[in-house]
Amino acid sequence: MAEKTARAGPYPEGVPCWVDAQLSDVEAGKRFYGELFGWTFEEGYGTSVWAYQEGEPVAALAPKADGRMPTVWTPHFATPDVTALAARVEAGGGRLITSPTHLGALGATALATDPEGAVFGLWQPGTHHGFGRRHEPGTFAWAELYARDTKVANDFYGTLFHDALFGPGASPDFGRAELAEVFPPQMPPHFLIHFRVTDAEDALGAVRRLGGRVQVPPFDASYGRVAVVTDDQGASFALLQR
Repeated sequence: MAEKTARAGPYPEGVPCWVDAQLSDVEAGKRFYGELFGWTFEEGYGTSVWAYQEGEPVAALAPKADGRMPTVWTPHFATPDVTALAARVEAGGGRLITSPTHLGALGATALATDPEGAVFGLWQPGTHHGFGRRHEPGTFAWAELYARDTKVANDFYGTLFHDALFGPGASPDFGRAELAEVFPPQMPPHFLIHFRVTDAEDALGAVRRLGGRVQVPPFDASYGRVAVVTDDQGASFALLQR
């Protein structure tokens, strides 16, 4: 993998610092997201590829380990100590899917769920701090947790990250809402990754042209105008115009 120097430095604990998608066909994913967001790609760690926007890392695409895994976008939250944070996940009623694992010099990671089953990752940086660009067109802009019980979410994440998400002075990159506000009640709790776009209607047209579909038409949220879509493999994400 070629060396890239990201503009962003280490992220505080509890801040979304990276996103990745688990796909059945990574090459198809490169075609879809490359045309939609203008991403370029290089080999990442293991079998993953990293997406770049103007030479800075913005996301990763990885092949699904088996056919039972969902096709999803997953947020990763920064931490200086992934082992300690993983222990707090379990103490707070969450569950570890994968134990803390070191990825060479890049850093260390773990995958977890909250008490309602929403999946998220933990990232302890080494040479890779996370996003080199964010909050710009074609990059990460927001992560919304859709929960059945927002009090459970507040208690769990507030304790996990010491109120970095929902307390005073909380990060502007993360929010939560009742699941039924946007999705049908049978939908499991989950995180929805938002990518910023300049023009939502133009982006929706590109999604359709590339074989994706519109899951939820554009609506106004407190943080901008949002549309929920899926790519051509079924991974859901949101387009955010603000």
